Amino acid sequence: YRRIDMKHYTYKTQGTCSQLIDFDVEQETLHNVQFTNGCDGNLKAIASLVEGQSLTKVKELLSGISCGSKSTSCGDQLSKACDVALSDLA
Repeated sequence: YRRIDMKHYTYKTQGTCSQLIDFDVEQETLHNVQFTNGCDGNLKAIASLVEGQSLTKVKELLSGISCGSKSTSCGDQLSKACDVALSDLA
């Protein structure tokens, strides 16, 4: 049995109500996503839906989503955070 270590990330969002996204990555898989501030119920739903998904899949699904008149959203910011983690793991 080999234990794979998780790596923790904190991403500072830009242009959204949420200010930070904390998450863990294990073998390019997303875990324990938590948003600081923002729309509590919606962000808990996003975190639940992306749990255990690959960084690449989450990035593809959420990239480019806007929120109201804003050019970004909390989901889009999570896609950017996934991109940072993917670059770090490369």
